[in-house]
Amino acid sequence: MEQVVAAKVEGRRLEQPQAPAPVVDLMAALEESVRKAHAARSGEPANLPGRKRAAARGKKATAAARSCQRPSVSG
Repeated sequence: MEQVVAAKVEGRRLEQPQAPAPVVDLMAALEESVRKAHAARSGEPANLPGRKRAAARGKKATAAARSCQRPSVSG
């Protein structure tokens, strides 16, 4: 911002900014990295869809958590 003000005070024209760098989807990059690391350790192919597997794992974990809950005691 200081550069803009200084340029205006001096009467200079501002150079047009260069085109912004492409946006990187960090979650997609992280998921792919995790899939590749998992595949390298387990010998599975790395091209499995990550979100579907994670969603299935989440449902199993939720069902397991429900079965471990103690019944409430009313008293």
